[in-house]
Amino acid sequence: MTHHGGSRDALTQLEIIERAGFAKLNGLLDGLKSAREGDATLLDRTMVLYGTCMGDANTHSNVNLPVLLAGGGFRHGQHLAFDARNNALLANVFVSMLQRLGLETGSFSSGRSTLRGLEQA
Repeated sequence: MTHHGGSRDALTQLEIIERAGFAKLNGLLDGLKSAREGDATLLDRTMVLYGTCMGDANTHSNVNLPVLLAGGGFRHGQHLAFDARNNALLANVFVSMLQRLGLETGSFSSGRSTLRGLEQA
C-alpha cells in the first residue's frame, strides 16, 4: 500500500491500515498512562518510539521521517519540525533517549548531539 503511485484506492486502504496501527498505539499509551508505579505512571518511566524508515515510501525518500516519541519524561505535546535541507539526524533522538536513561554518551551511530526540543519535562 505504501507504493500507492497516487492511486485513490491504495491510499484509502493505506489510511485504514495506518488508522488501525495508531489505534493500537493509542491503546498501549493509554494503558501505560493508567498504570501507576510508585509516584509515576508507567508511561512516565517508559520511552515509546513509533515511526517509519521512510518519509515517503512511494518515492523511497528517507528524508523527514515521521517519528513519535512518547513518555520517558520528555517534554511532549509538540510537533518538532526541522530544516529539510539541513535536517536533524534521527540518531540524535537516540542520543537523547540514551542520556535520559542515564548513559553518559554524546553520540550514537551518526548522531553527535541530542535533539533540541526534547528537554525533560
